[in-house]
Amino acid sequence: MAEPTEPARSTGRVAVAAAPGRPPEWQRLCWMLVGGGLFALMYFLPGLPDATDPGGRIVSLTPEGRMALGLFLLAATWWVFEVLPIGVTAIAIAVLQALFQIRSARDAFTDFMDPAVWFIIGSVIIGMVFTKTGLTNRLAYRMLTIVGERTSRIYLGAFVLTSAMTLLMAHTAVAAAVYPLLMTIYALYEEDSRPTRFGKGLFIGMAFTAGAGSIITLLGAPRAGVAIGFYRQLVGREVDFFELTYYLFPIGALMVLLLWIYILLVFRPEQAVIAGLRDRARRLHARLGPMKRSEIIGLGITMLAVGLMSARSYVPAFEYLDKSAIIAGSTVLFFVFRILAREDLEALPWNIVLLFGGAMSLGLCLWQTGAAEWLAISWLSHLHGQEIVAFIMGVGVFIMIMTNVIMNVAAIAISLPVALVMAPYLGVSPDVILFVALTVAGMPFLFLVGAAPNAIAYQSRQFTAGEFFMAGVPASLIVIAVTWFFVAKVWPLMGMPVSG
Repeated sequence: MAEPTEPARSTGRVAVAAAPGRPPEWQRLCWMLVGGGLFALMYFLPGLPDATDPGGRIVSLTPEGRMALGLFLLAATWWVFEVLPIGVTAIAIAVLQALFQIRSARDAFTDFMDPAVWFIIGSVIIGMVFTKTGLTNRLAYRMLTIVGERTSRIYLGAFVLTSAMTLLMAHTAVAAAVYPLLMTIYALYEEDSRPTRFGKGLFIGMAFTAGAGSIITLLGAPRAGVAIGFYRQLVGREVDFFELTYYLFPIGALMVLLLWIYILLVFRPEQAVIAGLRDRARRLHARLGPMKRSEIIGLGITMLAVGLMSARSYVPAFEYLDKSAIIAGSTVLFFVFRILAREDLEALPWNIVLLFGGAMSLGLCLWQTGAAEWLAISWLSHLHGQEIVAFIMGVGVFIMIMTNVIMNVAAIAISLPVALVMAPYLGVSPDVILFVALTVAGMPFLFLVGAAPNAIAYQSRQFTAGEFFMAGVPASLIVIAVTWFFVAKVWPLMGMPVSG
């Protein structure tokens, strides 16, 4: 096999694999009609029963909320079966909100430029910088010299690296930085970049383990800060950095290990060994020579952004800094120092950006119309009177479902307060509710919109949205099983009360 060249160093563009096979036209049209039919069903449905919270407050589902649920069903169907490009489905979400007056056009389309979307744009641009400067090649070749030539160990090395980086960086930024590194590794496996089992496992596994690692510290994702804020307000107790890590490190580490085994079984590589890979990686690393000016500046700006985002959790004077502004500021600096050029901006994967803009619009639509609150109360009220562990896991299942279709921060904001209010009625400790919510909200493995690493991995074009969903179903069941095991067995031994 010829040694690969490094075209990404000069252009910043990441080569992507050939698209996986598309479904037949009749099948595409069929699923398009199914999604439209579900929306129409919710539109014409006369009404759904009211929900009652533990305090006796009645929550009715408004016509706008009912249509928001129909829009969610349409979007989920179209995204999973890719009846349209995922970015175009995202645009349809806003269009339907405006046409059917679910929300105003200003609200529906403004959400596409939510600060969270800018954070994703900035994270993707950091990945482009790593690619263009050659930092990804340097990291990839170094990693390969350590893990060796067995593809099972390459899986393990990539997954451990991804999850370890999320201890210090937001998982979106980690995925954006690791993605081009994995593309470099994959180029050494398959010269023509066609989809393979190894490619599917490498990128789907990256997305999964980015989520598993991100639950361990406060730095992995903003969801932990939001959940702890609700917990402080409703329970009156503060959960600090070390307590969170004490309880979540064991479950996060175990999930990384189990996900590696799962990926290895489901996506067993075509080649068990890539002969001569370690020597080839050493030669390619030596050919890079010392770090260049562009690499040093690019790495320095990235570390500055990561440091400022991390300092927000420790230094009171930095609390006012917005993470989206920080990472967008790093984008400006990349152009100021000429690390990136205009053509790099034009190469931004707008399909992915639109996907998350649509996800934000859908999530806020469910929230503002009251549909999400109605869903949460309806679900959790059915768990009233159940065994303690059954209630706890019911909360976990609901949050996992919600966080697969709307931002996990929003899913926690909707579900956690309701669960914390209901917990005392059932004799459930609020602590276990908090940590279950943080665990499952960090691992949305079903839909691309569930987390930014899912969508970033999709750029590889090694798998379809449907293949990702099918791989995510068993992975989600593993999350639920492991969470149950920790609730029933492990966390009580570590000192966490389950009943309160």
